[in-house]
Amino acid sequence: MPERLDTGERRSPALSFGPESARPAAVLVLIAPASDAAAADAQVILIQRVTSGGHHSGDVALPGGRFEPGDAGATAAAMREAAEEVGLDAAAAGVRVIGELETFWIPVSDYRVTPVLAIASRRPELTPAPAEVEAIIRAPIDAFLPSAPIEIVETEIRGFRLRFGAYPTNGVRVWGATARILGQLGAIIGPI
Repeated sequence: MPERLDTGERRSPALSFGPESARPAAVLVLIAPASDAAAADAQVILIQRVTSGGHHSGDVALPGGRFEPGDAGATAAAMREAAEEVGLDAAAAGVRVIGELETFWIPVSDYRVTPVLAIASRRPELTPAPAEVEAIIRAPIDAFLPSAPIEIVETEIRGFRLRFGAYPTNGVRVWGATARILGQLGAIIGPI
């Protein structure tokens, strides 16, 4: 968990519950083949959010966001957000929803997040939504397995000096809630 370097204060682990008033959100944990010919090379689809000044501005994340009134649950919200943010055509990619990972609360943004796990049978063609997504990152799934390296990072974020663990992959660092989700996925998958 992140630790402030100026005070030594540690952020408490994200809780698996939260206030009932927390805003519901969902993210899509999409495992996809690197190419249609090489289904054994599994990747996780990540995004780098545009820098906009919000709590998660510029972060590496999973496609997703808050529920909207028409969403019939976490799967509907995650799939809608992935279509909006990266242009995911679930039918064309042969996406099959497997289930949900552990729901948890992010205090800093007051979201209760449900990760939705899905597998694509074909490599999805993706296009970033310019207003929301700076880049699409296709990270190898082995970057999040229990044996994967974790880098200790000391940096300043929004005026606070912090130390935290991150998964290095594709020239970016995956940390925070996204690292928590992908670490849980890696623990489930185990050694491949």
